[in-house]
Amino acid sequence: MINLGIIGFGRIGKVHAESLTKYVPNAVVKAIVDPFIDEKGIKHAKNMGISCVYKDYKEILNDPEINGVLVCSSTDTHSKISIEALKAGKHVFCEKPIDHDINRIKEVLDEVKKSKLKFQVGFNRRFDHNFRTIKNTVESGKIGDPHIIKITSRDPEAPPAEYVKVSGGIFLDMSIHDFDMIRYLSGSEVEEVYALGNVLVDPKIGEAGDVDTAIITLKLANGALGVIDNSRKAVYGYDQRAEVFGSKGSIAVSNDTNSTAIISTEEGIISEKPLYFFLERYMQSFADEIKEFVTSIENDKDVPVNALDGLNSVLIGLAATKSLKEGRPVKISEI
Repeated sequence: MINLGIIGFGRIGKVHAESLTKYVPNAVVKAIVDPFIDEKGIKHAKNMGISCVYKDYKEILNDPEINGVLVCSSTDTHSKISIEALKAGKHVFCEKPIDHDINRIKEVLDEVKKSKLKFQVGFNRRFDHNFRTIKNTVESGKIGDPHIIKITSRDPEAPPAEYVKVSGGIFLDMSIHDFDMIRYLSGSEVEEVYALGNVLVDPKIGEAGDVDTAIITLKLANGALGVIDNSRKAVYGYDQRAEVFGSKGSIAVSNDTNSTAIISTEEGIISEKPLYFFLERYMQSFADEIKEFVTSIENDKDVPVNALDGLNSVLIGLAATKSLKEGRPVKISEI
């Protein structure tokens, strides 16, 4: 049995706690830490059978019975806590991004190499049933060499401006999942990025120094081209689609819906809206990524999404940010 501690018991920390409790029988959450936890949060943890609740994450790092930690705290603490956890001999699952600072991510990479412990980054979309089907199809060779990868990723509601100010911007907060997905589906690295963006959803996002609508084009090392379109607000739901077009054909996946029912009448044809919230759409993928993390610890095998994957996606995000500011294509080698 693998004993885990969760550092940060906000929305994503609770998701992982629930996943572990319900879907991962070979692991147990022994402790959670959150400096801002209230009585409601403590009760929630206890109801899930979590015995220890702390406000100082060092309580988890100092517990010899805990094998690994899930770093679900605020982004600005990810690299610091990850390094301390590795030095304490704990395997680490770290939510994205590892850091916004490339040098800090490299420090984490160095510590992972020294410690020889497992370090997995939380790019849960790699574990989604739709995207895994695309990946498997591309790897099988059925559609030939990838030529164009298209990803649509649109949130149902824009975040508050207060969040935007500390998020690192749309490219490091939202698009970073899509950058990882381009790498995952293509099997290649991004060499150049060109980003266009505008404020079309909420003026307060612009006042916070960010954009809420973006198109990103990418050149890949294998010659393929990528196109990502992002919006902070799709009024009809959580819009998550992807397509890979290749030399022998294409494969595309559409949105998950509550049902596949389609009503056809003389007035028109009506189908279900996409699932509205990211937890509805990706709950199973969150569970599956943690299963893989636990399995990697148990069987001493490589994690499926490592620190280098985390670094490469941040590099693309920084290149996109630079491209938007300077109005030109930016090579990853410039970052």
